[in-house]
Amino acid sequence: MTYALEISHLCKSFGGVKVTQDVSFVVKPGERRLIIGPNGAGKTTLFNQISGDLQPDSGTIKVFGEDVTHQPVHRRAHAGVSRTYQIITLFSKDTLLHNVALSLLGVSARRFQAFKPLKLDDTLYAQAETILASVGLKDSAHLAASEISYGEQRRVEIAVAMAQSPRLLLLDEPLAGLSHDERIIVRDLVAALPKSTTIVMIEHDMDVALAFAEQIAVLHYGSLIVEGDRETVVNHPRTREVYLGH
Repeated sequence: MTYALEISHLCKSFGGVKVTQDVSFVVKPGERRLIIGPNGAGKTTLFNQISGDLQPDSGTIKVFGEDVTHQPVHRRAHAGVSRTYQIITLFSKDTLLHNVALSLLGVSARRFQAFKPLKLDDTLYAQAETILASVGLKDSAHLAASEISYGEQRRVEIAVAMAQSPRLLLLDEPLAGLSHDERIIVRDLVAALPKSTTIVMIEHDMDVALAFAEQIAVLHYGSLIVEGDRETVVNHPRTREVYLGH
């Protein structure tokens, strides 16, 4: 089988601190994978290596059979990798429409036409409007990102990520900081994403996360300590030790 994501013996240190310690796991195409662990477990650092924001010290990363270990971020986007971040990274002064259109442009051949301005009647804007409609924000398309709520910004980030038609989507705490109602909206949005997109998600809202996940990996001090289906992971003594202290 060609896996959507194959991590082999990945290691990363900052100075003398090991933040990823010999991590290996695979994710099947279409799988919904959850990565959990306490603060400081190395979850976001792992994501940063998969997306290309950080280079590992050793080990390999394959996406649908392609070794992307040393590829830059933009090459990984063309391999089908897209992600969201813990801290929102939208262009706050630009409209939602422009934010999504720029994401579309990033994987378009037109990205090489640096001096050709985007216009509102451009086909990229038409595509961006359709994508915003899919996250329930078509009516807000011409607002600046700074003019909408935090929960709506989270939905725009998912729209920006999905604009690149990813085969592998990395969601870094998409429910963080949201109200109860906003969590429901984003939860349902993520649940409705097509199975053609493999999803790996970091999340602390365990009720939502466990309902989402088909397979779960538990990180602790940079090491993968438990992996399996929901029942296996939830009932594993190492999971209880990490989260409950016994």
